Amino acid sequence: MSRVIHTKSLVNQMNCVRNYTSAAWRSVLRQDRSKIPTHKYPIAKPTDNRVYVWGMAATGALGVQMSVKKQAKACADFVQHPSRLNFAENRDILNVAAGYGFSAFAAKCHNGQSLWGTGINTDSQIGYHKHGGQHRKPFEMLIYPAPIDLTSVEGNNSKVEIVKVDAGRAHLLALAKNGTVYALGNNAYGQCGRAIVQGEDYFNKPRINKIQKLDSSADNVKDIACGQDHSFFLTESGRLFSCGWSDDGQTGLGRFGFVCTPSLVKGDLEGENILKVAGSSDTVLALNDKGEVFGWGNSEYGQLNIDRDENPQINSPRHLSFLKNIGKITDIAAGGSYCIALNENGDVFTWGYGMLGFGPEVTHRPGPTQISAALFGRNDFNPNVRVRAVYAGLTHSGAINEQDDLYMWGHNRHGCLGFGNQKDQFFPLKVAVSARVVTISCGVDHTLALCKAFV
Repeated sequence: MSRVIHTKSLVNQMNCVRNYTSAAWRSVLRQDRSKIPTHKYPIAKPTDNRVYVWGMAATGALGVQMSVKKQAKACADFVQHPSRLNFAENRDILNVAAGYGFSAFAAKCHNGQSLWGTGINTDSQIGYHKHGGQHRKPFEMLIYPAPIDLTSVEGNNSKVEIVKVDAGRAHLLALAKNGTVYALGNNAYGQCGRAIVQGEDYFNKPRINKIQKLDSSADNVKDIACGQDHSFFLTESGRLFSCGWSDDGQTGLGRFGFVCTPSLVKGDLEGENILKVAGSSDTVLALNDKGEVFGWGNSEYGQLNIDRDENPQINSPRHLSFLKNIGKITDIAAGGSYCIALNENGDVFTWGYGMLGFGPEVTHRPGPTQISAALFGRNDFNPNVRVRAVYAGLTHSGAINEQDDLYMWGHNRHGCLGFGNQKDQFFPLKVAVSARVVTISCGVDHTLALCKAFV
């Protein structure tokens, strides 16, 4: 009898719970929604630019904002995966450049600051940065981005808007919106476009060279490019000027040695409208408006497809007719011993010596050979995916497709490929970047990516 009473009591309790729950739910439905607390989360705008970094961190080139104490212990530290760089005041970055152990950034001008740098600064390649106090020495290394002061050439009240940067081994070029170029750092070979001074102290007595006009014409500079120790200046009319180290003919001026004054590159370029010049080392490629490619510099590994009995150092531009079979070319890149070309169909071709993207068994190709389009995201589900840009450092390469995905391959020095390890990659593999990749810059042991947020 007691068991029956207990059961009835349990049923009554359950009915009470149901009634209470139902009443509470009706109460929620009847309440004033305006009084319900709301939480707002920041939504990135499609125009928001952001920078991701990976590779060698011990030089400060990644700007990871470590403490000085931690940085001192980071001799072997590297960032294996793309990591977002938290820039001061959330500045809108326009362009990035990876040099040898240092990085530079062009940002929208704010309070007169538009050019920033981080990393090794032994030649003042990222400006003059001094400790507090009159007798203290300048910084030899920066561990996070700092503004580069241009007042030594422009005065305190000048507003300089930098829109493009590029970096060599120990020098930096910065292009302003008005076409002025600022050259910083080591000038031992004339790469900063000024007279060579024997024994010059770049660290304690830095100098910024301001380049406004390359000749008597009113032709402004629209683009810049750095090799290891040489520089290029591309004008609005498509003419190309160069200066710096040319022992392998990399300035393209028809001679070897050092060139300290920016001079017009002729040879087969004469009369051509050049759109781009590329070369991270001593082999140089140039692209004209017709989709044709010209080359000069070092051709020891067949980069320029010369005859066997010919001098492998070419000091004057040549039209590379052997590339005509791959169609109209839209982008180019040149590494330390190999070259890359992209045609209008979005197909990627490589040749020369190194990790060319064909697996571990293929290290040399005398002529352009296509890397399988499937390795860049083209498949049955995405049959129309095309590569839109190619890049090359000394020994590692990259490509970005029209879906803004980044693919990399080559030597993975200090994790510069961004795959979470230090293993070399013999064919293109997608990098996990948490944003849409706009462009990249490949240093000798680190990589920078300028990106936009996902919508």
